[in-house]
Amino acid sequence: MTTTELTNAFYTAFGPGRAPRCFFAGGRVNLIGEHVDYNGGHVLPCALTMGTWGLLRRRTDDRLRFYSLNFPQLGVLEGTLSAVRFQERNQWTNYVLGMLFALEERGIRLSSGFELLIYGNIPNGSGLSSSASLEVVAGAALRACYDLDVTDVELALLGQRAENGFIGLNSGIMDQFSIALGREESAVFLNTGTLSYEYVPVALGDNVILIMNTCKRRTLADSKYNERRAECEEALKDLQRVLPVKDLAGVGLRAFEENKHHIQNPVARDRAEHVVYECARTIQACQKLRSGDLVSFGRLMNASHDSLRDLYAVSCKELDTLVSEARRCPGVLGARMTGAGFGGCAVAIVNKRNVEAVMDAVGRAYEEKIGHPCAFYVAGIGGGPREL
Repeated sequence: MTTTELTNAFYTAFGPGRAPRCFFAGGRVNLIGEHVDYNGGHVLPCALTMGTWGLLRRRTDDRLRFYSLNFPQLGVLEGTLSAVRFQERNQWTNYVLGMLFALEERGIRLSSGFELLIYGNIPNGSGLSSSASLEVVAGAALRACYDLDVTDVELALLGQRAENGFIGLNSGIMDQFSIALGREESAVFLNTGTLSYEYVPVALGDNVILIMNTCKRRTLADSKYNERRAECEEALKDLQRVLPVKDLAGVGLRAFEENKHHIQNPVARDRAEHVVYECARTIQACQKLRSGDLVSFGRLMNASHDSLRDLYAVSCKELDTLVSEARRCPGVLGARMTGAGFGGCAVAIVNKRNVEAVMDAVGRAYEEKIGHPCAFYVAGIGGGPREL
């Protein structure tokens, strides 16, 4: 939708008055480094040109009014600045209210309420971080409209705090960070333990990023996420009896192989093996991108998926079908699931000349094996949040 169309929709929802200010924040796809962000490891995500638009207009009272073009059946949802608390009936607005909660924790309280219209083109439940995109665009709009002293890094941390302390999901920092700190045609090489980061150019040349959506909502992702986190903590505790490490990412490959027998629970041992090797793969992947070696980068993507499937057990039949069928196709350098797993999306690096053929072949095989169609998006790498 154009900015003009969004502005007209804003007036329809909230009535005439001052023009709203319009902001955008992308979604994110993680190229490699999955399920290591809460284990202190490096991740390599990038912001997308798909994302969330937010139009905000300040009020003179303390009322909060929200409308989403993605959920028009919900109508205008309302609240007040004096009663910001999580409630199921708040629906999607909990993510925005969570940002207000996180700001208040920092001692920042808004001087007045506002009206906010939201529109996004990230499929919900796809694993492309529609919730983090919503948090960041809301935070960027509040920062600009209320002249808040908040850096991009702080914006990411506020989004994570909204999820952890308000929504109740024990998520890492990767999603919000990669969206808030996104840079066009670059991935963010982020150390999730220290929040140090650098940009890695993603020179795709004759290739594109193809996102393949299972069209299966990630129904198990939240519960299994917390379960995997607990298993990693169990493995770390066993290793800390013999190694001076503060997180699994601090365990090198050699140290892990020499000491993995100390992890009593074989399931926890598998989870730790994925994390340790995925951290090493992510560092290697960064090096391959810097040298322009997309072929080797694709092999590391393949190894990442296999580990997520076999050791971390967060894939599913739908994701495995997309990945295996894509890998059969000419022009595909690598493919892997991305995000929390149990549905959502897979990502592949594909030669431009082969994209249509890949979508056709994978789409037909997927529908035949799974029983419903999948969806495809050729994604661009976008920048951070901005006012339009």
